[in-house]
Amino acid sequence: MALTRIKNKALANLLDADGDVVSSALDNATSNDASALTTGTIPDARLSNQVKVVKSGSAPGSPQEGDLWYDTGNDLLKVYESTSGAFVKVVRVTPELTSISGNIVNSTATNLTLTGSGFLASNLVVTFTPSGGSASTVTVTPTNDTTATVAVPAAIYGLSATTVVAIKVKNSDLIESSSTNKTVGSLPTGGTITTSGNYRIHTFTSSGNFVNNIAGLEVEYVVIAGGAGSGRQHGGGGGAGGYRSSVVGENSGGGAGAESKLTLSTTGNKTVTIGAGGAGSSGTGAPGSDGNNSVFDSITSTGGGGGGSFYSTLNVASNGRDGGSGGGGGSYTPSNGNPGTGATGGAGTTGQGYAGGAAAYAGAGGGGAGGVGEDGSGSSPGGDAGNGGSGVTSSVNGSSVARAGGGAGGSYGGSNQSSGSRGTAVAGGGNGGWGAESGTNGTANTGGGAGGGGVLANGASTGGSGLVIVRYIL
Repeated sequence: MALTRIKNKALANLLDADGDVVSSALDNATSNDASALTTGTIPDARLSNQVKVVKSGSAPGSPQEGDLWYDTGNDLLKVYESTSGAFVKVVRVTPELTSISGNIVNSTATNLTLTGSGFLASNLVVTFTPSGGSASTVTVTPTNDTTATVAVPAAIYGLSATTVVAIKVKNSDLIESSSTNKTVGSLPTGGTITTSGNYRIHTFTSSGNFVNNIAGLEVEYVVIAGGAGSGRQHGGGGGAGGYRSSVVGENSGGGAGAESKLTLSTTGNKTVTIGAGGAGSSGTGAPGSDGNNSVFDSITSTGGGGGGSFYSTLNVASNGRDGGSGGGGGSYTPSNGNPGTGATGGAGTTGQGYAGGAAAYAGAGGGGAGGVGEDGSGSSPGGDAGNGGSGVTSSVNGSSVARAGGGAGGSYGGSNQSSGSRGTAVAGGGNGGWGAESGTNGTANTGGGAGGGGVLANGASTGGSGLVIVRYIL
């Protein structure tokens, strides 16, 4: 390997396109004997402020501060920097660490996503320095120049909660960024805790608190209110509890898409209220009771609307009630004794559920989170009751489950009924009664509406209680 020692002049005047020293460039160099610079070998002693320039595919040995190396393998000009103990690019990129998503959690391995600029393509060194402790480093390959993912080292996630950790990066140009702080947290508590894939899931079937220990925790949720009670005596089905979801790729009720994820900016107790199902009709002509609201922190889902009950003449009391999903209308007898338009269904709440159906001789289905309740139909003595509205399917806890279906309507006929049909329900809604039967209750912790009653004074079925599910990735 040929080495040439030259005086420290402007590099453009000393090297040709291949990085070799040209003799004409040396004519202008200061020397005791100018003629000696145009021919022959240049003695090392004739140069002051010496800089060594090497053109090769590998770094030269025994370099000194300021030595230049043209790296032919990477087509780069580099200078030796003694503080780094390495040849570095003459022009280097300074990295910037602008944000860190993810969390450092005590006793739990997690990943952090780093965002910034100047990460370059390889050998990004991430340094974790806890307050009052020793630094830990991890070398990763960046996703691109602005993003990198790093696993938190065990020495760092083994620290006590509330420990502050300074995080910085050094790119392959050996330049460091400024530090960004993250605080070690502990895992949230509350409800029944399970895991599925990368998610930690809290399921609440009764009221309580979600105890958040990580400021800025981003969560997905499904919040379902209590389903409504049904009407009696050819009654309408209860409406399903309102359904709200922020699970990416899934739906909320009423045909709406997923809401935005919720960021819990503060730590501490976050209220969880599970809405009870509404009671069935309390007596002749009285509609079923509405379901109760369910709450998670700032998210409230509205209880389902009660189903209407039979009235001998058309009366607003036989209409289904408004709610998260609307109750189905109850049957009535037109003054002329012929089939007619029955009571109307209650309205659903935008983004939570659908309306209930309208009754005829038989009760209508209550609205569900995923569909409108079916109208009643037919004539005396054997009308056909409407089916309950469909629910919404979610895999928030790792299993695909449909919830918040509307209660079905009750049939129209005598106690020994031999024609007509009861309404049926899905996704936690109750089936309607037939003949002398009562409708069935909505299923607990689904927000399903109650099924409407059959003939006489039967009915009075209860809606299903609600549910809250919260999940997050650490």
